[in-house]
Amino acid sequence: MATPRHVPRKRFGQHFLVDRGVIARIIRAIDPKPGEHIVEIGPGLGALTVPLLEHVGHLHVVELDRELSDRLRESYPAERLSVHQADALRFDFAKLPAPLRIVGNLPYNISTPLLFHVANSADRCSDLHFMLQQEVVDRMVARPSHPDYGRLSVMLQYRFRMERLFTVPPEAFRPVPKVHSACVRLVPRPSQERKAFDELEFAKVVVKAFSMRRKTLRNALHGLIPESELLALGIDPGVRAQTLPVEDFVTIANRLVELSS
Repeated sequence: MATPRHVPRKRFGQHFLVDRGVIARIIRAIDPKPGEHIVEIGPGLGALTVPLLEHVGHLHVVELDRELSDRLRESYPAERLSVHQADALRFDFAKLPAPLRIVGNLPYNISTPLLFHVANSADRCSDLHFMLQQEVVDRMVARPSHPDYGRLSVMLQYRFRMERLFTVPPEAFRPVPKVHSACVRLVPRPSQERKAFDELEFAKVVVKAFSMRRKTLRNALHGLIPESELLALGIDPGVRAQTLPVEDFVTIANRLVELSS
């Protein structure tokens, strides 16, 4: 019996990759090897799943759609493919074997919170390869003073070295999205490069600094750190957060930890 055609679900942000050339290019970028622990987020109809399984003995996938999860279970034995029918935003990647490689064509509607979620497992990962809306990748890799530079840029650049790999046109998907996509590689920074004394304090500083993008640091960080302390750290209170490199946010957060100790 032929498998019924799957109708993409808008609530899951489903846009299935169908361009074989793009699929091959992604697989070359990932360069999967036998014995590696790879997990794919949002396998969908298996565009990346099938070629990944040609290179590795076993693959984990996290798929929210029950119908698609069932199709994958029916297509591959459990010793080849472990299907986790779950919301990737709540999935505990720490329960998978390390070192872990995470890949996926991420749903546009949850891409930013999903990036923050997988970043929590960075210490267990060797690398991550994602296809995302091009606008999101622009924000991820943006440098200080660029209009796209913001909270996402700082938080991810603190934890990862990132490389934009290539862009993908809308026509590579079905249904065709209204935006271009891009592939990006993230490689976790070793712990010795991440110099924040308290990463929760660092995150708090970044969130507050960018909560009012048009405000200067003296206004955006008012009530968190005195202007005199910023001056003592060699940071101009009159500039906007968008101009600060990641290291300056770390410096501010570390000073707050020192002041509270």
